[in-house]
Amino acid sequence: MLAKDLISDVIPVINTLETGIKALNWMEIFKVSHLPVTDNNDFLGLISDTDIYDLNKAEQAIGAHPLSLIRPYVYADQHIYEVIDLISRLQLTVVPVLNKDKQYIGSITLHDLVNNFSTITSASEPGGILILEMNIHDYSLSEISQITEGNDVKILSLYISNHQNSTKIDITLKLNTSNLNGLIQSFERYNYTIKASFPEDEETELLYQERFDSFMNYLDI
Repeated sequence: MLAKDLISDVIPVINTLETGIKALNWMEIFKVSHLPVTDNNDFLGLISDTDIYDLNKAEQAIGAHPLSLIRPYVYADQHIYEVIDLISRLQLTVVPVLNKDKQYIGSITLHDLVNNFSTITSASEPGGILILEMNIHDYSLSEISQITEGNDVKILSLYISNHQNSTKIDITLKLNTSNLNGLIQSFERYNYTIKASFPEDEETELLYQERFDSFMNYLDI
């Protein structure tokens, strides 16, 4: 999934002739803390609610004040993982998207990013979760796939988490079945360490869905 596929069709842009109050009103309406500032299609930077409060005179045009706007952006053909990295590192609620000529074409919101990431990681699909712990030098995707498919189980998604100050990693597998007993036994025969397993039943599925819904509601606050 690319950045151009994630662009929101509702986030407005502001120009330097518009007031800080107008920008704050838009931020309140669209539940974001940043808005892109443009001059026609030229991207000038992101302005935050904190930037506007620091102006002291929010009723004046934004361009009437000296601005030091940050200029984070992604190109339209960048992958969703690069968007996630940028939004996480800079604690953004909006990521501007530019074309190859560095012209502004739209923005991605944190809310839409979470929704789409849930889709590509199969978080909403039924099935269990298995977490393997191993040394990074022992990691073999082909072997993990072979063991999994040998039990007639499919991997819907996989991601790796590093241990801090260690060569250990966690491999989280989202699987297409909630019956994990046979697969766990197979991994143990190959001397894999099972760190955790989450066989999904109706009650667990409801719990995960409630947690996801609560998180999405939080983003709407």
